Amino acid sequence: MNKNPFKSKQYATTEIFRARPRDVEKPEEDRPNVPQGIMTKCPRCTKVIYTKLLLKNFKRCDECGYNFKVLSNERFAMILDDGELIEYDKHVTTKDPLSFPGYGDKLVKTQTMTGLVDGLVTGKGKIGGCPVMLGVMDAAFFMGSMGTAIGEKLARLFERATKERLPVIVFTASGGARMQEGIFSLMQMAKVSAAVARHSEAGLLYITVLTDPTTGGVTASFAMLGDIILAEPGALIGFAGPRVIEQTIGQKLPEGFQRAEFLLEHGFVDQIVPRDQLKITLGTILKLHAAADKDLTDQVSS
Repeated sequence: MNKNPFKSKQYATTEIFRARPRDVEKPEEDRPNVPQGIMTKCPRCTKVIYTKLLLKNFKRCDECGYNFKVLSNERFAMILDDGELIEYDKHVTTKDPLSFPGYGDKLVKTQTMTGLVDGLVTGKGKIGGCPVMLGVMDAAFFMGSMGTAIGEKLARLFERATKERLPVIVFTASGGARMQEGIFSLMQMAKVSAAVARHSEAGLLYITVLTDPTTGGVTASFAMLGDIILAEPGALIGFAGPRVIEQTIGQKLPEGFQRAEFLLEHGFVDQIVPRDQLKITLGTILKLHAAADKDLTDQVSS
């Protein structure tokens, strides 16, 4: 007697393992017309968010608090009065000083994709009625890496601010120095730091807002030179990345190492400010500073 049921006609293997028929594709006109980009998925909690609501909520997930990357134009819209910016040096770009292979083509491609000439936008605007010079790094352009163009634009920004006796706010977002520009990129650390020092010697205010990520040469220079250092919740802030440090020292790092909360606890950051409170916080700081500076008080009242 055959005790193997799979050899009987009733349980033939061809019946059990027969592939299911594929779904017949619907004609193009019968498919639902859902515009691309209408929904966004949170990478942390996987919640699917209506994109327009996400933008209204300062690109922050209301379920888990995850901060999505913010483009420079979005940042200006979030913090400036009426979102109005008088942009400076918009055509300043790198000349590919080392003729690095493929760098020129990659620059053109990135400029076309982002609509930016480089990873920093600078200009003048008002927050809470207070005039201020602003620099916003944009991680969409080469991950905000610092090259000659970014260094030049920042140095010019501080020089203008010193001349006009205005405070400066810089939003940092960077993976560090731009390797395709070698030593020319590293030189910008000293160049910008010198401009920051001259601005400080004139008795003027400099505020940095550290966003995710702020690393490498940017952290080792102007990002940590602010008179007041603010940070967004959960931002990665450091010189070398956590994995590099762990591999170098052969030890496991503490939980939350190099995150904004860890730096606040250890005195490297003055305050962590959620995005929906950032404009109010910056406006309050600027007004307090303006009250102590007659030139600024006159400009605010005008």
